[in-house]
Amino acid sequence: MKLKANNIDIEVEDTHPGDASGRPVVLLIMGLGMQLIAWPPGMVQALVDAGYRVIRFDNRDAGLSQKFAHLGMPNLLWEGLKFRLRMTITPRYSLKDMAADALGVLDALQIEKAHVVGVSMGGMMAQRLALLAPTRLKSLTSIMSTSGARGLPEASPAVTRVLLKRPGKGLDAAIDHTVKLLQTIGSPGFPTPQPELREKVAAAAARSFYPPGIVRQMVAIVADTTRASELQAISVPALVIHGRADPLVPFAGGEDTARRIPGAVLHSVDGMGHDLPPGVVERILAPLIPHLKAADALQNPRFI
Repeated sequence: MKLKANNIDIEVEDTHPGDASGRPVVLLIMGLGMQLIAWPPGMVQALVDAGYRVIRFDNRDAGLSQKFAHLGMPNLLWEGLKFRLRMTITPRYSLKDMAADALGVLDALQIEKAHVVGVSMGGMMAQRLALLAPTRLKSLTSIMSTSGARGLPEASPAVTRVLLKRPGKGLDAAIDHTVKLLQTIGSPGFPTPQPELREKVAAAAARSFYPPGIVRQMVAIVADTTRASELQAISVPALVIHGRADPLVPFAGGEDTARRIPGAVLHSVDGMGHDLPPGVVERILAPLIPHLKAADALQNPRFI
């Protein structure tokens, strides 16, 4: 369904629309260029089975949500150079704006408080949301994400080579390129068969194919240079989950995030890269659901 959130059109999926039963809400925030359908159905169902109302949405400039073509295309190489030279980067919109979109989804659905779970860029947005509206979060979970602090290890050379390679022309070439990238950043301990991966990429492309949005989102990430120093202000229960084999956002990013958020718990997953195959989902849910339940119990003793 389409909602007006933060004054823009946001596509939302809600497992219990209009639910008045008192189910606590989990808001899932997806990563760079990804759509709400990237959340594994098994993960969503496990959260529902644990008693939660699960809400997913397409970020701005992705999926079926509003596109921002009128803002133009940034020069990614130039913006990356400015980042390395510590020059000011002016994104078309910021991660704060994107976090405000997530808050707008809660507002549109009249949800007072939610557990917020984000992966990769979605983890950065979740951190921003915890800073923007701490009274609206029951808990924060940041998965395969980072604090954004300078000096942290960067993506592996193999990942960088794929990222910098220009895909050929046409949708099929773009799908081939995306499959190659996902194979490169995927979990070595939980590999996804290539045909299955291609099927998922093709399904996502059929739903929405919009590369310019990825570029604008990427610049928003690069421009968010102050988040690391602000994380100490987060006051909600926080869980940080990160794969020890992540070649895109190395494990140090998760370590630094947990170190900077007061009281945050760090959970590492051996063999996990930068994706959500079934084996990884099982290992994420193991600490995630108790984390959610503990936060519920802090605010409502009936959940004990």
